[in-house]
Amino acid sequence: VTTFKVPEDFGKVLDMQVIGPTTENLVKSDFPVQSFKPKVQIPFQGLPGQCPRKIEVERRRRLYLSFDIAQLIASKGIDSNQLMPRHHDPDSMSNIEKKDPVFPLYLPLKIFDNNEYDCRTPEEWISLGLEPGSQDRKPVPGKALLPTDDVLGHEDPKSHKLIYKWIDVGVLDYDKETELYLVHKTDKNGLVRDEEGRPILNRGITPEG
Repeated sequence: VTTFKVPEDFGKVLDMQVIGPTTENLVKSDFPVQSFKPKVQIPFQGLPGQCPRKIEVERRRRLYLSFDIAQLIASKGIDSNQLMPRHHDPDSMSNIEKKDPVFPLYLPLKIFDNNEYDCRTPEEWISLGLEPGSQDRKPVPGKALLPTDDVLGHEDPKSHKLIYKWIDVGVLDYDKETELYLVHKTDKNGLVRDEEGRPILNRGITPEG
């Protein structure tokens, strides 16, 4: 019993102890943890000497979070603001368009859209918002090319006055007929909240409708 006798200056001993930073995620988020995990084709039980599945998932998660679609597109010499179609304006037409105004300088992105190699279907992406044991579906993190002016963007999305940028959003829903996603911009803290500051759950539909 005497071996475990507490020293008289026990308070000083505790003050001298240096504890490292916590590994707990202290960042408040409206997105589920599993929505950031990438999809990997690795068995849950691997052979000795092979990279464990959890380590590979964590490596890819950090790798994908380091990517920025705005920087990747800009590195190819593409202006994201010019990817959005605008109203026909003869004054702002280039020399190529003036010679052949029938064909615009840019083709719609939908022509190049190909989902054959997508790792998840739209339904699988949306289902990432469901946490185990919860009936509420949270938003899924993503980035969307949206106008910086919300008012003019809703009134006239093809206006030449609008500036489009890649903005962090929360994906709320997917429409099979139009093949479009319903998204909501995140606030300055990276949260997806409504006008009253409440988290947006289940596509924003409340029990009152």
